[in-house]
Amino acid sequence: MSGADLFPLIGAAIAAIGDERFPAALAGLLRAVAPYTYTVVFGYRGAARPFDLYDDFPASKRRIFVTDYQEGPYLLDPFYLAATRPVPVGLYRIRELAPDRFYQGEYFRNYYIQTGLAEEIGYFIDMPGDATVVWSLMRDEKPFSNRDMRALTQIRPVVEACVRRHWADLSDRFLSPSGGRAGHAMETEIEQSFHTFGEGLLTPREREIVEHTLKGHSAEAVGRILGISPGTVRIHRRNIYAKLRISSQGELFSKFIQTLGRI
Repeated sequence: MSGADLFPLIGAAIAAIGDERFPAALAGLLRAVAPYTYTVVFGYRGAARPFDLYDDFPASKRRIFVTDYQEGPYLLDPFYLAATRPVPVGLYRIRELAPDRFYQGEYFRNYYIQTGLAEEIGYFIDMPGDATVVWSLMRDEKPFSNRDMRALTQIRPVVEACVRRHWADLSDRFLSPSGGRAGHAMETEIEQSFHTFGEGLLTPREREIVEHTLKGHSAEAVGRILGISPGTVRIHRRNIYAKLRISSQGELFSKFIQTLGRI
């Protein structure tokens, strides 16, 4: 579709700002630029549970993509982790942001693989009050081509300007009574989840290794992050498994998610 052909769709998205029709209008524009399967828009602020600002999943898919995700797996999501660093605004492939062993890690093998996606990409848009909107575009059959990425990057200024206007109050939502003081308490508890996992059994260093391992980092990457050798990381991992009476990263992932379920 030519640039001129997109003008009516751009106008429709701008006209819908502030209205519940806006997300679907902007999704329509983006699908005209590069067709894709699903849209999901999450709002992030710190470690608080993400807000599902919009999605167009069928009911059969929404549980894994939204409901289950918000219950804790988001803490290991490369998009969430990038939003909390944060990364510069832009359009990213998930593989550009993922740790070196993401596709061998337990988050991918136990959770993300259930989505059945060929690829997920996302616009990262910074918002007032240290909030971030990530507008994700998902394909279930084939990855986005370089041509798709170039076209979607060209339309990025429109996406960013519209999103910033439509969800200008996003930061306030995290502080509102409905998600707010309780949401802030939840944020504090979840921030501590990695630091208290295995409390009474694991040392602080071992809990750090659990955190980075679950996020998808290899022993070499964990060693670089913590300033220790990969061999020391592997020794710590063996000790962690012995203390927790487990034998695999899959069991480690399950135990961590179980602790989140009790928050």
